[in-house]
Amino acid sequence: MTVKTEPLAQGAERASRRNSGWKSIRKNWELYLFVLPTIAYFIVFHYFPMYGLQIAFRDYTPSLGIWNSPWVGLEHLKRFFDSYYFWTLIKNTIGISLYELIVGFPVPVLLALAINELKNGAFKKWVQTITYAPHFISVVVMAGMIIAFLAPGSGIINLAIKALGGEPIPFLTEPGWFKTVFVMSGVWQNMGWGTIIYLAALAGVDPQQHEAAMMDGATRIQRVWHINLPSIVPTMVILLILNVGSFMSVGFEKVFLLQNPLNLQTSDVISTYVYRSGLVQGQFSFSAAIGLFNSVINFILLLTVNRIARRVNETSLW
Repeated sequence: MTVKTEPLAQGAERASRRNSGWKSIRKNWELYLFVLPTIAYFIVFHYFPMYGLQIAFRDYTPSLGIWNSPWVGLEHLKRFFDSYYFWTLIKNTIGISLYELIVGFPVPVLLALAINELKNGAFKKWVQTITYAPHFISVVVMAGMIIAFLAPGSGIINLAIKALGGEPIPFLTEPGWFKTVFVMSGVWQNMGWGTIIYLAALAGVDPQQHEAAMMDGATRIQRVWHINLPSIVPTMVILLILNVGSFMSVGFEKVFLLQNPLNLQTSDVISTYVYRSGLVQGQFSFSAAIGLFNSVINFILLLTVNRIARRVNETSLW
């Protein structure tokens, strides 16, 4: 007669792991208590509201509630796909996001590499402060500054254009200028803040690599290209994955504040359309379906880019 010891051993191992886990929690209970508010925040404000996603598949009526509202399946998504605004919204959203990714992503990298080469410590700190200070300006104040600076009659930009002999440009009422105004103002506001991450990565570069390269006759440009830049490539890949993961989520607040009937042709994006449909017109199910579609696209892009990055560069989020 043989005794089966493997299940008993596996059970003992699981019990040992549970005991060690509880011991770790009791030993470091202050750390777990410290992180508890963050966990509660995500559960209450991010996971629990997912219960309401089902209204995207119902004809939701507040008086009936979520469960009693009739089920319509994918009817709202079909309505959105067949609507007159669908391709305009997709084109504007992708256009702004792609423009922002192409222009805005490399700028913090270049700025971090340039700041890292500064030898004067005081000047280096001054440049860092000047470049990342705009990040702390609120979106409302930033939109007000943009409107004031780009005013056709009194804006500082148009005054400079007139001083150089040009004609004032109606930046915020000309549809063709909206994407450039939105993206460039965002780059100016956020480029300094983005450099902090890259500067932290550059701080980990071994100085002996530069010393060896200098002894071999490498110029500063060559050292930046062959030492500094490869050292921040993993950080660049991670940030690129995160940026692509929010590719379809163009910031609502800034677009809405700069939007007007004259530039609506190029400024109307998915987030502003969801606002108009849901809060202004009261089409809660329709707007929820559009928002769900937007989130699913972002999720697919995140998984795709993460998988490509893991295969190509062996750097990914998971």
